[in-house]
Amino acid sequence: MGNQNCGKTTLFNQLTGSNQHVGNFPGVTVDRKDGMIRKNKNTNVTDLPGIYSLSPYTSEEIVTRDFILNEKPHGLINIVDATNIERNLYLTMQLIELNIPMVLALNMMDEVKENGGTIMINELEGLLGIPVVPISAAKNEGIDELIQHAIHVAKYREHPGRMDFCNEERSGAIHRCIHGIVHLVEDHTKRVGIPPRFVATKLVEGDELILEKLQLDENEKRMVNHIIYQMEQESGTDRLAALADMRFNFIEGVCERTVVKPHESKEHKRSVAIDKILTGKYTALPTFVGIMGLIFWLTFGVLGAALSNLMEMGIGWITDVCNHALILYEINPVMQSLIIDGIFAGVGSVLSFLPIIVVLFFFLSILEDSGYMARVAFVMDKLLRKIGLSGRSFVPMIIGFGCSVPAIMATRTLPSDRDRKMTILLTPFMSCSAKLPIYALFTAAFFPKYQALVMIGLYLTGIVVAIFVALILKETAFKGEPVPFVMELPNYRMPSVKSVMQLIGDKAKDFISKAFTVIFIASIIIWFLQSFDTRLNVVTDSANSMLALSGGLIAPIFAPLGFNDWRISTALITGFTAKESVVSTLTVLLGGGTEGLNTLFTSSTALVFLIFSLLYTPCVAAIAAVKRELGRGGAIIVVILQCVIAWFVAFIVKVLGIWLAMGVLLAVSIVLIISRGFKKRNN
Repeated sequence: MGNQNCGKTTLFNQLTGSNQHVGNFPGVTVDRKDGMIRKNKNTNVTDLPGIYSLSPYTSEEIVTRDFILNEKPHGLINIVDATNIERNLYLTMQLIELNIPMVLALNMMDEVKENGGTIMINELEGLLGIPVVPISAAKNEGIDELIQHAIHVAKYREHPGRMDFCNEERSGAIHRCIHGIVHLVEDHTKRVGIPPRFVATKLVEGDELILEKLQLDENEKRMVNHIIYQMEQESGTDRLAALADMRFNFIEGVCERTVVKPHESKEHKRSVAIDKILTGKYTALPTFVGIMGLIFWLTFGVLGAALSNLMEMGIGWITDVCNHALILYEINPVMQSLIIDGIFAGVGSVLSFLPIIVVLFFFLSILEDSGYMARVAFVMDKLLRKIGLSGRSFVPMIIGFGCSVPAIMATRTLPSDRDRKMTILLTPFMSCSAKLPIYALFTAAFFPKYQALVMIGLYLTGIVVAIFVALILKETAFKGEPVPFVMELPNYRMPSVKSVMQLIGDKAKDFISKAFTVIFIASIIIWFLQSFDTRLNVVTDSANSMLALSGGLIAPIFAPLGFNDWRISTALITGFTAKESVVSTLTVLLGGGTEGLNTLFTSSTALVFLIFSLLYTPCVAAIAAVKRELGRGGAIIVVILQCVIAWFVAFIVKVLGIWLAMGVLLAVSIVLIISRGFKKRNN
């Protein structure tokens, strides 16, 4: 357990050797993660969400606290950022009140020493009453000693040596208040199995969940409130401030006796200087757009495109070799068609875009690991508030550019139910990586000189449409204000090669896995349906196939968009299983190649097709994730909402053109923002 950005997930990886992704912004650790401590077969360690306190204000705090109180772990490893020890110790004090065997891991001690600071470990142990181990999770220093201490305190049930942090002279009123409540509710705490000291401090905070667990009678509730009221009168401050003062007074005393503060680190000086540009009032957004534009240019115009061409040539060579071998073997022509025109064409067409996925995520992982993505969330907070969300919602949205499924799951970290539901509805409009093969195929075929520009336009279109939808939702189904956004900006750091390669490997593995499962099956089904008629006779013209028959029923829906060919509507329908299936389906239907795209599309209808592919429902997996979060009704609403919006925006683009259409959407969005501002001002 520990604060966000203190190195918690990095430590978990060191303890378990598991392949967890490490990020620098809040929201990466959504669910609990479990793993066996390396070289210790009879152990299990759980990585809980990063939090700043055990107060039930955010979903992370509730998840973490419920885990501790309900599952009653044998021990805690509390990881603390040694470069910011004062703030981190606030959570430590609350954990000690839980009276669970515990060891404190002082992380980033290498940075403290490098900058002339030190922490007196023995003195700190004496004052806190728990073992303290200096470590560097990133450099794997002190981990073995930490493991020994953690297993020891858990095995022998060594509880914290002190529970009382009150100072009679400086916080006598809160001291008497806490001890009075402890004596009053002690019998109830034994019944529910929660330490009385922890219960007392939570009652002072006005914790309704703890109060509900205790089941106090009305007389006891009045006595608790009377004790707290007396404390507030005596101390001259409210209950929350009095409790915080008591804790920070203790922390201040501990740090005065044990910490020699380091001078300002080079990393912090460098971060402050860089932030003048990257988070500057007038430079932040242009810089972000410029960085993303450079990444798209390198991905689709230079590195990714070149590697993708090589991959395509390699797959083409393998296909030709296999086709030649099948001809020599004199295999049945239908089976040869299945293997070459179905499997190789479908799966191969998607695999050829693997280099583009790898290159894009290489750059995005660098931005994330360096600490830049945390700055983007900070910069976006002010803008997102205009549409009814906080900067915290930007975290799931930015994850959505990779995949909608983990992005939707990441909304669990949002403290407000309103913000969570609204973010889930908007996240699918962010262009996920599964759509990249569609973009790469069509931009290469119809806009070869402007690939990067069209790509930027598509991503911006998704963002603009999300803004427009958010403004409507804000004025209708989700009235109210977003919760305050507080986050820590970590120092800029050199990205970890291991972390970057790990993320790239995970994305490549997911992409290849999908190619040989969902897309493999979809390619076979598409080949079968377009090769046979309803009487299961092999057709010479796919226009007479079962696929043409079913696709023709759907085609009129897309006729107003400029494409009513049954092959196009079929490709869009298969896109519901996985967006990559759109490419594999078109490849199979065009006879194993994409040269025939210009027979189905013009440049303008290709652009309309890209807009529709951008905005309509991501995939079955994303809808399943929405169903888990919002229920069946919510999932149905998301599917209908996205398909309808995708059709109308694509129609507007067909009539007006993409830039004019984006201008109209932006103009309407600005009008809504201004009218909202006037409304608030008048109120």
